Amino acid sequence: MSELPTQARVVIIGGGVIGCSVAYHLTKLGWTDVVLLERKQLTSGTTWHAAGLIAQLRATANMTKLAKYSQELYGGLEQETGVATGFKRCGSITVALTEERREEIFRQAGMARAFGVDVEEISPQEVKAKYEHLNIGDVKAGVWLPRDGQGDPGNIALALAKGARQRGALIKERTKVTGLSKTGRRVTGVDWISDDGASQGHIAADMVVNCAGMWGHEVGRMAGVNVPLHACEHFYIVTEAIKGLTQLPVLRVPDECAYYKEDAGKMLLGAFEPNAKPWAMTGIPDSFEFDQLPEDFDHFEPILENACNRMPMLAEAGIHTFFNGPESFTPDDAYHLGLAPEMDNVWVAAGFNSIGIQSAGGAGMALAQWMDEGQKPFDLGDVDISRMQPFQGNKHYLFERSKETLGLLYADHFPYRQKATARGVRRTPFHHHLQEQGAVMGELAGWERANWFANAGQTAEYEYSWKRQNWFENAAAEHRAVRENLGMYDMSSFGKLRVEGPDAEVFLNHVCGANLSVPAGKIVYTQFLNTRGGIEADVTVTRLSETAYLVVTPAATRLADETWMRRHVGDHRVVITDVTAGEGVLAVMGPNARKLLERVSPNDFSNALNPFGTAQEIELGMGLARVHRVTYVGELGWEIYMSADMAGHAFETLHAAGQDMGLKLCGMHMMDSCRIEKGFRHFGHDITCEDHVIDAGLGFAVKTDKPAFIGRDAVLKRKETGPKARLLQFKLSDPEPLLYHNEPLLRDGEIVGYICSGNYGHTLGAAIGMGYVPCEGETAAEVLASSYEIEVMGVRVQAEASLKPMYDPKSERVKV
Repeated sequence: MSELPTQARVVIIGGGVIGCSVAYHLTKLGWTDVVLLERKQLTSGTTWHAAGLIAQLRATANMTKLAKYSQELYGGLEQETGVATGFKRCGSITVALTEERREEIFRQAGMARAFGVDVEEISPQEVKAKYEHLNIGDVKAGVWLPRDGQGDPGNIALALAKGARQRGALIKERTKVTGLSKTGRRVTGVDWISDDGASQGHIAADMVVNCAGMWGHEVGRMAGVNVPLHACEHFYIVTEAIKGLTQLPVLRVPDECAYYKEDAGKMLLGAFEPNAKPWAMTGIPDSFEFDQLPEDFDHFEPILENACNRMPMLAEAGIHTFFNGPESFTPDDAYHLGLAPEMDNVWVAAGFNSIGIQSAGGAGMALAQWMDEGQKPFDLGDVDISRMQPFQGNKHYLFERSKETLGLLYADHFPYRQKATARGVRRTPFHHHLQEQGAVMGELAGWERANWFANAGQTAEYEYSWKRQNWFENAAAEHRAVRENLGMYDMSSFGKLRVEGPDAEVFLNHVCGANLSVPAGKIVYTQFLNTRGGIEADVTVTRLSETAYLVVTPAATRLADETWMRRHVGDHRVVITDVTAGEGVLAVMGPNARKLLERVSPNDFSNALNPFGTAQEIELGMGLARVHRVTYVGELGWEIYMSADMAGHAFETLHAAGQDMGLKLCGMHMMDSCRIEKGFRHFGHDITCEDHVIDAGLGFAVKTDKPAFIGRDAVLKRKETGPKARLLQFKLSDPEPLLYHNEPLLRDGEIVGYICSGNYGHTLGAAIGMGYVPCEGETAAEVLASSYEIEVMGVRVQAEASLKPMYDPKSERVKV
């Protein structure tokens, strides 16, 4: 083992397809000092038994972009490396057996088209023409992707490994990582031992990448890093040879939890059953290498019965192989990619949820670019590991959630669909009060949040659909209450980060685009920018005192935003503390919000003392609170912060005082429909790290006349050149269709982008969407002079476009 170095720029742990892809792409960027360590043999964990389906159509824009790259990469890998990858562009078909699934796959097809994927919606008869063996009696429609394909998973990984070796990477098998040495927030090296125990050593490393697959959780623990994933059993069968069977497209029948692949005259049938079987609760055996798990035919039998009806020739074919192997699944069915929040040089690429082959090419490319440049090459929010909360590493939680997530791969991906397992972990101080009033809860980052309120006699649960769901009118009533009278909703889940110390002002002025040199009690809306002017966080910052500020973040990005600040502290004398759970927050919004507060508090809520954008300490009932006069719904209102111990009293006081005023409890769906009418941006959809703050229309929140801050040069440059794109608000001319996100956006008949967020505007009377329109060198008037359409389910719908908010464009209602 003497050939292992004592030092490396990066050590990659794990030799599955993703570890090999990361090594391949790093060397492609010119890195030569790359070491990959594999505990047994390359591909011996999960990669070797993967089905090898290579598809481009994914549930989100980012995943589609990365899967498209994988397909393009694998198409040329064999020629580059000489390793036969078995890659064939045989195409793929996904069929729908229900009208709901038809809408889902057609909407996905529209999204794919917006990203340049060759895709076609086809009829049942066209499905039959491409797949003669299929029973299409109840098939409603299909989607055809001619450039999709299949390949040999093991050989794809080996080809990536060979490409990496050819450019200088060292790949060592039968070398297990036993520990990681650390100093502060950095790993300094990797301890290893040979498989036979004959030799061991240490490699000092500038960076470490955890590509350990189903061992990723355990390897993460060595580094003090949270990598939530759990192995589940994954089943497929391979038939005996079927006479006359020739190459067929890959086929997916998600309504029957099944996929089909022809391979060398045999058929492979695989399943993503609704109730999965978690595996290795007490740990993965140390000897695991190319291992199979025990058969469980009873578990697989319902899938096989449906398959024999769907493809009658299977009933006549003998079973050659019944395979059961482990795959790792994450709590939200998206893989983990990126720089671990807990450490500054530990990267993660793991938890690929049975889509590792089709994702590994793109994921490896994206991570390598991120490592090389020190910032994300484009928005990776769907898969960025910083979205995971610390508690999600809990083994019991992972066991319970993993039962569901495998099946969700082929479940209907309805808008607003909520996870059913591992719920109730994080509850706000108002949880029981809201449930008593008919709240229907959703979950975000583990938080139980009231999304809408059921009426008396109405079933308090979701009935999912792609059309108007059962809560549509409930949310409309909540929306009207906020617009016309008075609404109250729980915002306790939003992140609250105290930044304190003698350098708090200087530090925040360095991290934020806005000027934080403001008096105590002032609230500032601002962004954290990267060096390209992209938006890393969208927050409000309230100055509490000379040395203390409160940064309020979206619930989903609290950890990411805290991590961003910590990584830029430098020598500033500040302390950053997460106080999210310490305070409850109730938002009171609507034209009569001031009247309600005057009923419960002796304090002055007038414009003279408490204008928009200011905070004050108040008495509330018999307790104390702090009110922030801000809004995310575009109405007069306050966010009321109180310590958790007084939260129950505050709720009861406000709720009782509002009864004769028509106070309505509201949920998150209302908040989103109101904010989109007002044109307020939603972080993660409308604004991301790849969206320039000027293009996003948020230049007003950036103050370039203050001392240097992150992104200042990029902002000044874009102000000189003008925006390369503009974020527009769109209103459909037809009040019936619904917008969610990712619908293709057409300008003068040509696809120019996609809708990044959508909801129904109950006041404006139609679906509202936000989307970027490329416009380099154009004036705002020229952009607005065009004709716009949005494609919904293959139908182009005329849309009115605006740069100003369509609702209350001068923000007069929030300042009354």
